[in-house]
Amino acid sequence: MATTGISGREAEVLTLVGEHLSNAEIGARLYISVRTVETHVSSLLRKLGAADRRALAQLAAEWGRAARGGQAASGLPAPVTAFVGRVRERAELAAAIAAHRQVSAVGPGGVGKTRLALAVAADAAGDFADGVWFVDLVPISDPAMVGAAVAAAAGIGEQQGRGIDESVVAALADRHALLVLDNCEHVRDGVAPFLERLLVGCPRLTVLATSRARLMVPFERVHPVPPLDLESDAVDLFLDRAAAAGWPVPPDQHDQVAEVCRQLDGVALAIELAAARLPTLGLDGLAAVLSDQLRLLSGGARAHGRQQSVRAMLDWSNALLEPDEQTLLRRVSVFAAPFTADAAGQVAGFAPLSPAAVVDGLSRLTEQSLLSAAPATGGTRYRALATIRQYGFSQLSTAGEVSAVQSRHLDWCLKSALSLRGNPADGPWRARFDAVADDLRAALGPASGPPAYELACALADLAFTRNLVGEAQQRYEQAAALTDDPSAAAAALRSAAAVAGCRLLGDDMYRLHRAAASVSGAAADLATAAITAYRFSGAFTRLPPPDEPVALLASARSLAGTDDPAVALAEAAVLADTFGSDQGPSSNAAATTLAAATRAVDLARAASDPLAVSAALDGLAGAQSWSGDSFGAAATARGRIELLSSVPVTPASMHELTDALVSGIDTALGVGDIPTARQWALRLAELPLLAEVGHYGVSWLLMTDALAGSVSPAMSARFLEAWERTGRLRAPRLAATAAAVAMVHGLQGASRDTWLSIADDLGATPERSTGYGAVFDAIYLLHHDRPAEALDRLSPEPADVWKWVTWIWLHWYVSLRAEAAVLAGHPEARSWIADARKVVASNPIAVAQLDRAEALLDGDRDRVLATAAAFEAAGCQYQQSRTRTLAGE
Repeated sequence: MATTGISGREAEVLTLVGEHLSNAEIGARLYISVRTVETHVSSLLRKLGAADRRALAQLAAEWGRAARGGQAASGLPAPVTAFVGRVRERAELAAAIAAHRQVSAVGPGGVGKTRLALAVAADAAGDFADGVWFVDLVPISDPAMVGAAVAAAAGIGEQQGRGIDESVVAALADRHALLVLDNCEHVRDGVAPFLERLLVGCPRLTVLATSRARLMVPFERVHPVPPLDLESDAVDLFLDRAAAAGWPVPPDQHDQVAEVCRQLDGVALAIELAAARLPTLGLDGLAAVLSDQLRLLSGGARAHGRQQSVRAMLDWSNALLEPDEQTLLRRVSVFAAPFTADAAGQVAGFAPLSPAAVVDGLSRLTEQSLLSAAPATGGTRYRALATIRQYGFSQLSTAGEVSAVQSRHLDWCLKSALSLRGNPADGPWRARFDAVADDLRAALGPASGPPAYELACALADLAFTRNLVGEAQQRYEQAAALTDDPSAAAAALRSAAAVAGCRLLGDDMYRLHRAAASVSGAAADLATAAITAYRFSGAFTRLPPPDEPVALLASARSLAGTDDPAVALAEAAVLADTFGSDQGPSSNAAATTLAAATRAVDLARAASDPLAVSAALDGLAGAQSWSGDSFGAAATARGRIELLSSVPVTPASMHELTDALVSGIDTALGVGDIPTARQWALRLAELPLLAEVGHYGVSWLLMTDALAGSVSPAMSARFLEAWERTGRLRAPRLAATAAAVAMVHGLQGASRDTWLSIADDLGATPERSTGYGAVFDAIYLLHHDRPAEALDRLSPEPADVWKWVTWIWLHWYVSLRAEAAVLAGHPEARSWIADARKVVASNPIAVAQLDRAEALLDGDRDRVLATAAAFEAAGCQYQQSRTRTLAGE
């Protein structure tokens, strides 16, 4: 494979495309923006001549083998056959997509819509700055998966808090690109609403669709695709395909060719199938047989016009097959995606067709253009054109084999899914999953009973591993609906709730836990629903009325008593506000909260459930923080991360781990442990689950670096770009990060306005910003020698604003307050230093800051300078540098 002109960065991107990563995942891995990744992918498609992202991934795998010293394959083969004729139609369709936002190339099956659309798209590629994406919808059986197919083709992953359709619209909102949607007719109910949202939300996007019927969407321009011109193009196509089959037709027989094409109505598929029979029948034999067979099979007059001629041609082609070949053609029609000979043997190889006969039969069907074959990783894969596959399935129904073949297909899908479970989610695993995913989805359509439940659960697990979190939630919910076993249904609903938590969808978490409770009747499910309303209140778009969680808790108590671990944690959450929720009281007795949280932890540990222990420890860390025990909160959060590090990966454990890392970072920062906070922030940023929400993934890394004294421009740009890709969604939890970046800009002499405005747009509130806002403003104001203003910003006593200060900002707040009092000449400065020392204990940064403040108050320059070493050891470079400034150096 030629790689001339590929840059080093493009080579890195190509390697990761070969690992089947989305653009956001590649950006997260390389610490570059998604837009930059898209530019590299577009360039690689052009340089390597790949038709689409899947083809690019195949080329990447071959390039990787060559780079490791292996024998490189020759690359994807050029199209087996050339595009023939249609000069006028090609120009007209090109003009249509240049003038209209959505063009539907409409015509009967087999007329040549796909080949025409591909040729036009290739011609127009240079007119679209962000490239061309081709999406084959043939493998899609569920209309709801149309957006997912587009996402896969464009390298778009699902963003947390959004479905895949919304994520696609957000990612393509400002793209100047051409999207080709091929074979829309069988999922038109999914294509139409998706396209309507896409066209409204992406004003620079052009869509070229192929379909047997118009899509009935806004902006649509219907472009009929006629049959080939009988005088030229149809004859040229027959001659080209005949020559490709090793049977060139001499000029004196071209009139006979024209007659054959006339009988076939100029339909491209019918002409290609007829030309494939030329070596066995000869032109005279072909003309004679067609004259009789088509008349017979079409019943004289063609009631359905040219579509009937394709059906007649397929009937005739099928009649010429051997019985085993007919059986194989109809049975492999159950496959939604390209399949291997081994897969065909398992599904189609039963009486009267032996598995051994399958490989030979696939070869013969390929020779007769009823199947196509292409090399792929893991061996040759076969597929049928949509028209032929639909014909084969109709024959399957006629033969009365639908149930038997679908059952064997379901068994093969379940076996394939189970073989993927528990394997590392590396590049080869993702390729294997992608190769079978469409068939797993298709098999679930008609399936029912225990095998269907098992397949739905397996697909949900695999989709979660593949970072298709929206589909994972959908499949768990589907699994729950496929079983009559209440225990199995409740388990699936709990998993769905955990995935919703990973997606930051609090409303869905609450709904699904309540659904699990309604199925199981279990106290734990009722209690967990109540806990969710408080523990994850920041992830809700609409919090449930306060009486609902209270009622759920009461029901759980009546079923299990108060010694149940989940009930105990629900009491701590709902009654004692251990999680400091948005709807919690503004003040409550910290001792009561701490006692309730401690009891919940003790009961969870006795039950030996690590996830229940993790949830209870989360509540305990909150209670310790509210009671002023920042060091205890940090130790609890650290223990929680250590506990979860050895727990098997599931949606529930990943949801807990993500939340635990955030808590660990927060509490480490709260006690001045910047190195530990940064270690966990890096781990959080590298979680695949957060790749599609880069602003969330890097948020705590930015805040940690800001408190140390600097932020990477590339990292802050990544935060901003990722947030803008979400449509600038409100995320109050991330407003502190924007305020931190604003502070660093201010320390560097730049304006803070832009990032303070971003903090407001993210949802900063006066209550929340009492903590982080006061800290960041005070650091900025002290840096610019405005201590009186800093003191005013820190004037409220911590006890007066306890919830938003004590969480992680208490030590920063009281030490900065003491320093501002010294520099502003406040008469109580010395007593404030003494009071602060009782709070900060062994916090290295806060202690050094108080030491420095006291030295400044005493006028002891040497003691001021001595604190620089403590700041350096704590990883706080800014305060180390500021020490020298305060000492007059």
